[in-house]
Amino acid sequence: MPAPHNAFKSALQKHEKQIGLWLGLANAYTAEICAGAGFDWLVIDGEHAPNDLPLMVAQLQAIAASGVRPVVRAPIGETWIIKQLLDIGAQTILVPMVESAAQARELVRAVNYPPKGIRGVGAAMARASAFNRIPDYLTTANDEVCLLVQLESQAALAAVEEIAAVDGVDGIFIGPSDLAADMGYLGRPGEPAVQAAVEDGIARILKAGKPAGILTADTTLAARYLELGASFVAVGTDVTLFSQATSALATKFKTVNPSTPKTSSGY
Repeated sequence: MPAPHNAFKSALQKHEKQIGLWLGLANAYTAEICAGAGFDWLVIDGEHAPNDLPLMVAQLQAIAASGVRPVVRAPIGETWIIKQLLDIGAQTILVPMVESAAQARELVRAVNYPPKGIRGVGAAMARASAFNRIPDYLTTANDEVCLLVQLESQAALAAVEEIAAVDGVDGIFIGPSDLAADMGYLGRPGEPAVQAAVEDGIARILKAGKPAGILTADTTLAARYLELGASFVAVGTDVTLFSQATSALATKFKTVNPSTPKTSSGY
């Protein structure tokens, strides 16, 4: 019996459109709610969310029953943490702050077992192998692992072609917020200069033959990126959705005339 089929990687290779959502609440209950919403993929964020390995495991378990494709963003592109993320069952790894082909090659080595890579062998204790109940896991795992590299600086975009040429990089994700900061537009990823750089980056990624991805909560920009050919696009975050919804509800209630009777069906 081989390693579980990675549906995200399969769809990526076909350049199928996949609409995603970022998970930053670090909670299995909210992850399960989001998994039932109808998205194609969900990102469990280990870089900016208060996630540790046990919290990530719980979210992977909560998502698993839904059939939604999970992606885990590592906090940093280090071999030791990538090894742990793979062992807890993450098959698609997104690595932030990648800036060179040399760095990408090291990440390819980190996600693969020898002889292709240097991933440590500890699958007998790992959720990834169903706790050693998948007999062919070690010989089939490499084929189902998906590596996404995140480009977030001008230097990274300048090296798009070299990074895309690295065998084992399955998709390239642009981070507009850090790119904007690097370009001198901190907190303003919608600036025309930043958007021009993003659009150029998407075009060059696609020309190099790799799938392109991005995150934006701006629905107009999300539609634009899909139109340009980006195939894995995250269109929001659970944190922002929850924050905006709670603020809107509080504001709406405070503007209601308390003397006006209201009907309710409960929750």
